[in-house]
Amino acid sequence: MMFRLLILLGLLLQGQVFAQKSWPVEVAMINEATAIPFTRFITSPLHPGIQVGTETKIKQYTHANFFLALHVGYYYHQHFSQGIYLKPSIGYEYRHKSGIAISGRFGLGYLHTFSTQQEFGLVDGEYKKQKDKGNARMMPSLCLALNYYLQPKNQYSPRIFLGYESWVEYPFSPGFIPAMTHITSSFGMLFYPFTRK
Repeated sequence: MMFRLLILLGLLLQGQVFAQKSWPVEVAMINEATAIPFTRFITSPLHPGIQVGTETKIKQYTHANFFLALHVGYYYHQHFSQGIYLKPSIGYEYRHKSGIAISGRFGLGYLHTFSTQQEFGLVDGEYKKQKDKGNARMMPSLCLALNYYLQPKNQYSPRIFLGYESWVEYPFSPGFIPAMTHITSSFGMLFYPFTRK
């Protein structure tokens, strides 16, 4: 059911994006960590990943807008897990005439994780190596970002951003740890490579 809902949201967003004359592409390098949200902002060691996405405005004001976004990403957390995800979200941005903007978005995504270690299973009284098929999870998230538009007067201006996202991996280990909290910091750029006349 959850996966069908995500597909439906993705198709709605895709239709909205392709109705625009120009649509953006966002690319970001990310650093994932298992931590309680808003207790840590810079984490080490590095658990790298990449995220790509797009967005479309659904309500525009003079200095602000509401938007829909869709992101696909991957992270690698050594000695723990690696994950791929699809995450639609809804957001709000306030943009100052100087080009500086702040934004926030709430998402509900689908996450599929795989162990980074060898998996074993009990077969006929012996532990044997097994292939990891991964685990399906829900991924509710809250992201805050500081943005800078390189051409403040241009509505299709590229922008660079720093983001901080808190998210939950659920269910994590039912009966033991029901949910695992994560944080992700990101640095990236949004630009408009596709424009239709």
